[in-house]
Amino acid sequence: MESAGPTFIKLAQWAASRTDIFPQEMCRHLSKLHSAVGPHPFDDTKRIIEKAFNKPFHEIFSEFDQTPIGIGAIAQVYKAKIQPDILPIEYYQGDSRAVTTVTKKRFNVPTGFPVVAVKVLHPTAEKTIQRDLKILTLFANLINFFPSMQWLSFPEEVAKFGEMMRDQLDLKIEAENLRNFQENFKNNRFVKFPMPVLEYSTKDMLIEEFEEGLSIKLILKQGGGVYDQVIANTGKFLMIPCLDAFIRMLILDNFVHADLHPGNIIVKFIKLKSSFLPFWPNINTDDELFSTYETETATKRLLECSHDKELWNDELVKLCDEGYQPQLVFIDAGLVTSLNKINRKNFLDLFQAVAEFNGFRAGQLMIERCKTPELVVSGDIFALKMQHLVLNVKSLTLQLGKIRISDILKTVLQMVRDHHVKLEGDFINVIISILVLEGIGRQLDPQMDLLKNALPILRKLGAQEAGRGMREGIKEISSENAWVLKFWIWLEAREWLDNASWQEYELFHQRHLWWPDM
Repeated sequence: MESAGPTFIKLAQWAASRTDIFPQEMCRHLSKLHSAVGPHPFDDTKRIIEKAFNKPFHEIFSEFDQTPIGIGAIAQVYKAKIQPDILPIEYYQGDSRAVTTVTKKRFNVPTGFPVVAVKVLHPTAEKTIQRDLKILTLFANLINFFPSMQWLSFPEEVAKFGEMMRDQLDLKIEAENLRNFQENFKNNRFVKFPMPVLEYSTKDMLIEEFEEGLSIKLILKQGGGVYDQVIANTGKFLMIPCLDAFIRMLILDNFVHADLHPGNIIVKFIKLKSSFLPFWPNINTDDELFSTYETETATKRLLECSHDKELWNDELVKLCDEGYQPQLVFIDAGLVTSLNKINRKNFLDLFQAVAEFNGFRAGQLMIERCKTPELVVSGDIFALKMQHLVLNVKSLTLQLGKIRISDILKTVLQMVRDHHVKLEGDFINVIISILVLEGIGRQLDPQMDLLKNALPILRKLGAQEAGRGMREGIKEISSENAWVLKFWIWLEAREWLDNASWQEYELFHQRHLWWPDM
């Protein structure tokens, strides 16, 4: 399959994430597949770039490494230095720092020339993918003739997969996604997305800020040392860079990076000018500026120690002592999940049922709102299994670190597959992202608590809803958002009890005050 072409590689990667449909062992093997696509000729890259800029190649770049730094099934990426006069004037501010009028994020210029990543679509990708999608549609329709396979609704899944592939064939969509993410995270210094050059990004080419850093895969392999708590958890001095980012995407923005995996997360080490700024990560002032040269130096120092774990940890301690802070950069934003009104309501209703520990109701909702409720096998048993699972979670609620959201979700996906409860693909994208990110977090901090990490975001959303209720009257708060207040209050109580004495805990537990029956 690795040599079957981009469509089938992407299909295998998609199937590997659908543990609600396919057995986990099969998904595990499919997840190991990688694209065997070779680089397309540089002449094709040059032609596409010159067409986008309407200029000769030598007038666009001062330096251009013709060897791709990354080759995917659909596109390949180069590193280059662009001529300063090519970028619009609004990309610059003061001392060669670029800024967009929308996002207010500086464009890093380490040597006087902006360093950019140039992503170029494979010239034959669109034609090949359109052909392969026709083949997949034919096979999906044939499989759907078998009654026992109809619950899988393969024709709909292939149509959804085709839509995903077509979105990836238009790099302007990725540029717009990056712009939206930058706007959403403009006040968070420790979460970053590369800045796209929208003026010159086309269907076939994307130019964006080049991010120099370490893949989080290397951090996971070597260990984050003194930075483990900072990278994986809230820590004492700054917002969580990883899990809070995802929770914000999901709960506040409804705009989620749908391809989150360790290969798409880069760790940079930045050195802030002011020593007090780490205590207020959302303050956006000129004092936040940091030296790109120092960031590149920190990356180089760590790479030189990556062969020796002891040297690696020593270097991390030195960087920490020197005032460096980690910054997470999310790349490859071609795929996003944004739930429509109906799916968002379904998601919030399900989340509410789980938050209230009403597992049976959660199971019923999953059946009622799945694609093929008439094909569900033993629906009542499925709902009872959900109730049993949720009650187990309830019994562990106050034992921080013992609730593994990933284990719960894997169990749910197994139950979904056994009982033929067909979920929306957008739901699965969210679930897979949670599995990946909790996995990353627990590798760095085994005691990480995902629910505790959700508290700052829910505080913000809960405060917004409570404030609106005070202004408009509590009855005006929609039922869609009422659960937010309830869940927020419960998490606050849970946080308080975590720090309370054993006698106080016993009092609350005996009187069922920590989560009253509803």
